[in-house]
Amino acid sequence: VLQDCGADCAKFQKSELEYKFNKKALERPYTSKHSWGKTYGEHKRHLEFSHDQYRELKKYAEEIGIFFTASGMDEMAVEFLHELDVPFFKVGSGDTNNFPYLEKTAKKGRPMVISSGMQSMNTMHQVYQIVKPINPNFCFLQCTSAYPLQPEDVNLRVISAYQSAFPDIPIGYSGHETGIAISVAAVAMGAKVLERHVTLDKTWKGSDHQASLEPSELAELVKAIRTVEKAMGSPVKQLLPCEMACNEKLGKSVVAKVAIPEGAILTLDMMTVKVGEPKGFPPECIFDLVGQKVKKKIEEDETITEQVVENHVKKVKC
Repeated sequence: VLQDCGADCAKFQKSELEYKFNKKALERPYTSKHSWGKTYGEHKRHLEFSHDQYRELKKYAEEIGIFFTASGMDEMAVEFLHELDVPFFKVGSGDTNNFPYLEKTAKKGRPMVISSGMQSMNTMHQVYQIVKPINPNFCFLQCTSAYPLQPEDVNLRVISAYQSAFPDIPIGYSGHETGIAISVAAVAMGAKVLERHVTLDKTWKGSDHQASLEPSELAELVKAIRTVEKAMGSPVKQLLPCEMACNEKLGKSVVAKVAIPEGAILTLDMMTVKVGEPKGFPPECIFDLVGQKVKKKIEEDETITEQVVENHVKKVKC
């Protein structure tokens, strides 16, 4: 499904439950409508894929030609993912302020994608200072840890703040909102990595499903992102070849407002701007034409061309 939609990578979440949770957390009663067990531990054990299942998933991803990785939700999960030879580590927001975890993960030498939900800018500076000397290949994702995420809590402007604060690393976006518009906007703001949750059915049991995209939405998102990437283009502003037809048809020229006799010195009130045939001086030259001598008579409403202005190349800056 992900490959058909155009995604580059499938990312799961790997936990070694006894290392991620303490005993009391695993024994906590879990009576939510989303529960798959009487305790939170039973619930998580029901949902957690085994090592063999992860190996199978990675093999399948290789066969269909996309990357496969996971968020290592504890240090032992990172050990397993390292052994699995994933292309990069995802650090979930819950471990971004877990500094010993960050150090150990960075020392593995694989690229790192670090989400920043629930964190402050001060913490993100600390994260940068810990990871950068060990492993320069990492990026930050702006993220708000709410499921589903409301637009007013997205704060896409943090992307710009990260780009300013950390100019030497890529910045991305991890979105838990509904729909695709906000994620497309993140890419337009320069997000280099985009992460979204995906489900086959939003009505399934589990709190993440309603904050996820169904395959048709993911396909639409990828298509929109590729379009935006093309549209970002160049920062150089100039007349483009594709604009020539419009310019030829509708581009304006300087035209004689009144009949101008031969030898006259042009003044502003002798000239106006219209779509002219033939083309003449472009409108931005009108002030430079003031004070120039006319070599021959120009009829009222006639285009003022280079041929009728004396020494136009030297005198008219345009």
